[in-house]
Amino acid sequence: MKSTLTLLAVLCLFITAKAQETTATHELNCYNKWAQKFEERGTEDIADGTYTDVIVTFRQAAESDCYNGKVIVKDGKVQTFFIELEDGTYEQVVRVWKSDIKDIPITNGISRTIISKDNILVNILWPKKLKPKKASFKKAAEPTDD
Repeated sequence: MKSTLTLLAVLCLFITAKAQETTATHELNCYNKWAQKFEERGTEDIADGTYTDVIVTFRQAAESDCYNGKVIVKDGKVQTFFIELEDGTYEQVVRVWKSDIKDIPITNGISRTIISKDNILVNILWPKKLKPKKASFKKAAEPTDD
């Protein structure tokens, strides 16, 4: 009886530790970190042009990968995007998509999510367009005996 209770206690501790590990991984992935920053600070508008300072994110379940990239914006919408290779060149992202990816809208510095046939979620982020961090409140001095 005691060994059964001990085994159950150990099993509960293991499951709790695994659940916390999974939650921490989900909360700390690169896409979630950036998305939170964009939500808090907002961004400047994204003008038409070619940007070589974007981040392209690929997400599936709680996992995410973030890569430096390049994007072409026309009429305020993503036309084409690329991933930067280690040698400084760019490779166009070519996948089979669940829907048409022409004219992807951009809201608050993040492109609309596009989904590949194999259920990979893709977003493009403009970190250099983030608005400056707001200044914190300045605390008053403590009283003195003067």
